[in-house]
Amino acid sequence: MIRDLILGILILLAVFFFVRRDTPERGPMTEKYNRLIHEKSPYLQQHKDNPVHWYAWGEEAFDAAKKENKPIFLSIGYSTCHWCHVMEHESFEKTEVAGVLNENYIPIKVDREERPDVDEIYMSAVHAMGLRGGWPLSVFLTPDLKPFYGGTYWPKEYFIAILNRLAQLWREQPDKVFESGEQVAEFVKAQKTAATEIGTLSEEVFSKFYHHSAISFDSRWGGFGAAPKFPHAMQLSMLLRIHRRTQDPMALEMVVFTLDKMARGGMYDHLGGGFARYSTDERWLVPHFEKMLYDNALLTRTYLEAFQATGNEVLAEIAHEILDYVLRDMTHPEGGFYSAEDADSEGEEGKFYVWKEEELKRALSPEEFGRFAQVYGVTSEGNFEHGTNILSLQESAAWTAKKDPLLQSAREKLFKLREKRIHPHKDDKILTSWNGLMISAMALGYQVLGDSRYLEAAKKAARFLEKNLWKDRSLLARYRDGEGRFNAYLDDYAYLIQGLIDLYESDFDPKFLEWAIELQNRQGELFWDSKQGGFFFTDGRDSALLVRTKEGMDGAIPNGNAVSALNLLRLYGLAFEDRYKEGATKIFRAFSKTVADYPHAFAQMLIAYDYFTDSSKEIALIPSSQDEEEKLFLKNFRKKFSPNRALALATPGKDFPKLAEKKPLVNDKTTFYVCEDQTCRKPTNDREEALREVLGFKAYKLSE
Repeated sequence: MIRDLILGILILLAVFFFVRRDTPERGPMTEKYNRLIHEKSPYLQQHKDNPVHWYAWGEEAFDAAKKENKPIFLSIGYSTCHWCHVMEHESFEKTEVAGVLNENYIPIKVDREERPDVDEIYMSAVHAMGLRGGWPLSVFLTPDLKPFYGGTYWPKEYFIAILNRLAQLWREQPDKVFESGEQVAEFVKAQKTAATEIGTLSEEVFSKFYHHSAISFDSRWGGFGAAPKFPHAMQLSMLLRIHRRTQDPMALEMVVFTLDKMARGGMYDHLGGGFARYSTDERWLVPHFEKMLYDNALLTRTYLEAFQATGNEVLAEIAHEILDYVLRDMTHPEGGFYSAEDADSEGEEGKFYVWKEEELKRALSPEEFGRFAQVYGVTSEGNFEHGTNILSLQESAAWTAKKDPLLQSAREKLFKLREKRIHPHKDDKILTSWNGLMISAMALGYQVLGDSRYLEAAKKAARFLEKNLWKDRSLLARYRDGEGRFNAYLDDYAYLIQGLIDLYESDFDPKFLEWAIELQNRQGELFWDSKQGGFFFTDGRDSALLVRTKEGMDGAIPNGNAVSALNLLRLYGLAFEDRYKEGATKIFRAFSKTVADYPHAFAQMLIAYDYFTDSSKEIALIPSSQDEEEKLFLKNFRKKFSPNRALALATPGKDFPKLAEKKPLVNDKTTFYVCEDQTCRKPTNDREEALREVLGFKAYKLSE
């Protein structure tokens, strides 16, 4: 039935381009207007002046669809989405399109970053129909929210044809449409709620992950697979862990080579710092220019971990530049981090970032231009549209060339000149989940790089979230323009807990760990699947959602169940509560069969499993007021790649956390307790001895 309906639509669409149809009869009219004017979302605000009578997702729209007996046209996107802009300009701003939409449909606009739950369900539905999904996501629903047709961007004439054909089907064969919608909805429900198939995980899964990475690795340009190329931060971080425990040189080479190539290319902003979303080509030269907060948070962590593993200062410099970009351009005055910057400015993708040769010659001295053009590959023909140049560090140039005084002065001049251009749109909403990722990145940046600005930024962001998005023991997902809204999702809890644990291990303020534990307990109450283990993505309170999903696979961001498994293991090491380790074990068990079969799709889960299978350490520092040995220990320890550990510092007058509780000083000197699975070795005053114990690991061999 579903395929028959879709095939009929596709066949008849061709006719619409050649045969003019009469305007459908008008149904009963009610007062209509574009309701997005009342919304805070930057994406919805971009559409508030459209002639389309948009609704936001909610009961008002659902009631209207039922009352007027009209299907719903659901459009999902986000404010920095290039093709969303194109479809708006080509279709949603046009009265001829709006006329068809308003007459025959209840049009609903959704910001996928505010409602990832809605986006996930209807993207899955489009894929279930065998159709191409993407953003903007365009889905047609029955009034009871069952999807019966969909796709992504459509050119205006094709879109009008689809609208007219589906309106005709709705008038003439509503039973057929309802039946198809029911079938798609039932398929998605069955797919998303399938019983978990329990399997067995072992360290063999790391070998499978490694070999898949090696096969797909691009030895010429770095990265994995063909264009378009994405950064795959979690995959790179997992390879670092494989190298640590196997000493396999190829695992490290894949990471360092890829990180170098990505940062040399045009995907990296060589004037302002920070990475674009992905590269459209295999060489990392031509990016999709939008900058996402989550990419830069995840890549910061990967570059810092690679620096810890190699001591390569270039990797540390790149992490510095990413974090400085976020502090400069992506931080709310009160502390939260903004979501994204657009690819477009003045209606053109990448215009803010590219340069014509003559512009550079006017801005720089002849000596500066000559050196700059040589190092960054500037030519009169350009390497991008309209004879413009995307800056990329040439293979012949070492990273140290950037310290050349001529290049430094040239970069300063060009950055100031670029600041005078019309900037890309900034999505200034503050998402709890992505802020959690950046709090974690800032905290790790402080630990590894020693820059206190990053610690202060992480603390300020955490306080911002607590003030604005933590209400009555429940977390909210989004803040903008004075409004906190939307019940938080699994990712909001998981990422924020991770950030708070990293923040605690930065300056050992117990209030951050106390909040992390409170959030973890609340997450368990709202999201835990008591039947099969693991966490649902939503709290189950929204009856409009077709299904309550539970996933373990990574997307562009790490999976919430996988992050939670690692959080639980770290909290177990700090709080010594068995229920945390038991919860992590149940998550591994719930997804074990799928992880074992497709490990390359579960990098974050394997990062957690690496912690679980390693001889993970718990370190308690009991400081003495007589010396500063703990500071020297931390300085040396934080330069090393030792990801599988929990770290606590005893706080005078406070028996918290359990790891540091009631452990005495030895010889009235700073004392180090190194523990494993809650069993502590003999305490020592020797920080070098403690460091050697902490850096130990459980090795394994990669299978052939």
